[in-house]
Amino acid sequence: MAKKAHEYRQLDDARLDHEINEAYRALFTLRFQHASRQLQNYRALREARRTIARLRTIKRERQLQALAEQE
Repeated sequence: MAKKAHEYRQLDDARLDHEINEAYRALFTLRFQHASRQLQNYRALREARRTIARLRTIKRERQLQALAEQE
């Protein structure tokens, strides 16, 4: 089962970047399986895209928070 946003927020920046890379790899694999008609669970594509969006949102929140602290 996918992690929740509050679980991702507990990760440090390096680990968050690693999770984003892994999510993109998983999406690539799912797209390849889909194209070759080997994908069994089509909902996994949607979940992978949502995971990436969740991770990138958290990363962007941190960037905006860092900018606000600099001002």
